[in-house]
Amino acid sequence: MRHLKAHRKLGRTTEHRISMLRNLATSLINSREDRIVTTLPKAKELRPFVEKAITLSRRAASLEGNTAEVGGLHLRRQAAAFFHAGNYRRAITTGRGQTPPPRTAGVAAIRRLFDELGERFKDRPGGYTRIIKMGRRTGDGAELAIIELVDNAREIEAQAAARKRTKGSTKKKADGTKTTETAANKKEETGSDE
Repeated sequence: MRHLKAHRKLGRTTEHRISMLRNLATSLINSREDRIVTTLPKAKELRPFVEKAITLSRRAASLEGNTAEVGGLHLRRQAAAFFHAGNYRRAITTGRGQTPPPRTAGVAAIRRLFDELGERFKDRPGGYTRIIKMGRRTGDGAELAIIELVDNAREIEAQAAARKRTKGSTKKKADGTKTTETAANKKEETGSDE
């Protein structure tokens, strides 16, 4: 029996597995296309991991009133556990006249998560990601998958294009029925004149 064995170990120790999931989550949040390609078991493990972080940002976006700032900070700190921290010694290593080292991708991911994605998924009660199977990799035969955020820019453009196509076809149908109606009316008028 497999009671209380909820997650895949992915052939890694606990620390390695958590670090890998943090890296994948950072890559997904920071990607321009809102999608990454990985193996299917990793994608299935990443889905609940990253959706919990998105839920925290969604809660922060819906906060109102006096406690919004404090509650938002608390939720940011909770979400920071899902990503790697920034440069620990950033202030210590920077002397006078030196440029500070750049922030890590984890800090940028948290910023994007709370600034952009929290607002995008504000009215969505869950299901922020989608897994699409791609088939097997040629080298080792591992099953690949795309994990992507839903309601992305490509998806919205495709829906808008589909709407335009359907509107254009309905206009043609409407014009076609009007022309047939007017032709029938003309026939009746000419028939009644004679």
